[in-house]
Amino acid sequence: MFSLRPIRPVDFDEVAELIHLSTNAWYLQHHGCRAFTGRPEDCRIFCDVYEDLDPGAGLVAVHAGTQRIVGSCFVHPRETHISLGILNIHPSYFGRGIAGRFLDRIRDTAEEQNLPLRLVSSALNLDSFSLYSRAGFIPYQVFQDMVVRVPPRGLEVPEDRELPSVREAELADLIALGQLEFEVTGISREKDYCYFLENPLGLWQTLVCENGEGEIDGFLVSSDHPAASMIGPGATRTVESFEALLRAQLDRFRGREVVFLLPSDQPDVVRVGYELGARNREIHFGQVIGEAQPIEGVFLPTFLPESA
Repeated sequence: MFSLRPIRPVDFDEVAELIHLSTNAWYLQHHGCRAFTGRPEDCRIFCDVYEDLDPGAGLVAVHAGTQRIVGSCFVHPRETHISLGILNIHPSYFGRGIAGRFLDRIRDTAEEQNLPLRLVSSALNLDSFSLYSRAGFIPYQVFQDMVVRVPPRGLEVPEDRELPSVREAELADLIALGQLEFEVTGISREKDYCYFLENPLGLWQTLVCENGEGEIDGFLVSSDHPAASMIGPGATRTVESFEALLRAQLDRFRGREVVFLLPSDQPDVVRVGYELGARNREIHFGQVIGEAQPIEGVFLPTFLPESA
């Protein structure tokens, strides 16, 4: 009744509508609110970004009778692992086994390449958690989704707080970013960093933090789009570098709300979020099939592109 095939650019508008409909249907049913408050076409950004990074790597499920797209997911191969991006099924076809078929296909690819398969998934969506758990995913990290409304005048740094210096990242920083994240998380994805720095869609701002010797001690990216207004990904060696970078990125969102994910097992990091006025919105799990290196620093994931 359904067939899987690679996503094509001609599918993007239909997939954007599916992402908007499917995600909002679940949130409305279980939480009485929408995940995407903008227009369905805003969700095309997921297609555009993943196509830029990995042309044709996403999958769609097509109904044999109507030829309508009833499911979609995005796949993002990296040097050290494969990431599973946002996965959606049309509400009329929930429970038909389509998501499981996506996972089987992607898990087979990861096994063929002998790479871990990673994702970040909602702890509140027990349907998806059960799906991933049955497929063999194991949580390795708990993240608190925190949202903060930035005052129109920005956030002032307390007088007694000395924070490292922050600057805009440059293409010349590319290798240093890759080395830093590999040191902190054990993952590498230089293609992503290059994409953020070149910023062809005008979405991203990438900042780096330098220590007293002028070495990069952390980086943090943010995206500003109706369907993806979020701070992350990022990695830092110290809490001080994390705070400096987070404050600098929040300044981009003056007068607006923005979301970021903080590791729950690092109380000093979470405390910074609370001090900035953030509140908890949701919980997410970083999950993996395969091996996950312990995090040696501060790691902030994001959803576009998936950066588990």
